[in-house]
Amino acid sequence: MSAILLTGKEVADAMFKQLTPLVKKLDPKLVIVQVGDDPASASYIKQKLKSCEAVGMRHEHMHLDATVTKEELLSVIEKLNGEPDVTGFIVQLPLPKHLQEFVPQIIRAIEPKKDVDGFTAYNIGKTLLSKEFEHLPPATPSGIIAMLEFYKLGKVEGKHVVIVNHSNVVGKPLAVMLLNRNATVTVCHAHTKDLAAQTKQADILISAVGKAKLITADMVKKGAIVIDVGISRSGDKLTGDVDFDAVKEIASAISPVPGGVGPLTVASLIRNTVRAKQRQIE
Repeated sequence: MSAILLTGKEVADAMFKQLTPLVKKLDPKLVIVQVGDDPASASYIKQKLKSCEAVGMRHEHMHLDATVTKEELLSVIEKLNGEPDVTGFIVQLPLPKHLQEFVPQIIRAIEPKKDVDGFTAYNIGKTLLSKEFEHLPPATPSGIIAMLEFYKLGKVEGKHVVIVNHSNVVGKPLAVMLLNRNATVTVCHAHTKDLAAQTKQADILISAVGKAKLITADMVKKGAIVIDVGISRSGDKLTGDVDFDAVKEIASAISPVPGGVGPLTVASLIRNTVRAKQRQIE
């Protein structure tokens, strides 16, 4: 393999090493609210609880029935907002079908200082101001930044970063965080014409679509850094957006799926919980 392999576990372990003494000192508590029994959600929650245990963080998994009403869920959120012992909490997405239209309202109900997913308008808005105000940023973009910094792949300042995703969870906040670090950012999406023309310009290419082998070797500039955030499932196998075997021969560095950004999303959630506790004390 010609490209450097960017593995998330190595970065996450380094983050956990730094966070463990802070967890011991501050004693934060994370609550994860799950509604229903979505298999993917169950898998993600398992990883989050395992990471809490790895750093010695107190945690609680509130598993609500799939039939819970909007009012009942909002009542749970209100209670967690007012519970002094709860440092931060998340409502695991996706929610059951009957609640999906209310997701903006549900996120808005979360107290910003306890919003460790970084999804509320307040915390998203703060990231627009500057790098110094990224106190509780969304976990996946934060994890991608951590990966770039850990592997010392050079400053993103002046680099052309192309992001293939414009969601509120990944693409938009990631673009802002990279602009905060003086990168030149192009954001692509389903309506972008001639995607390859855009991706071939990237010094750093980040894809988070969830479409297997969307990014092929002829779409990547030689020596580019390629970070694959997309996940799609074929039977029991998880694959990313990038044609890994072909692109690794062209890229200077590449993240795999699984084992790339995934562990960093969880590690960033743990870090946000510690930061939330620090700020609450202050």
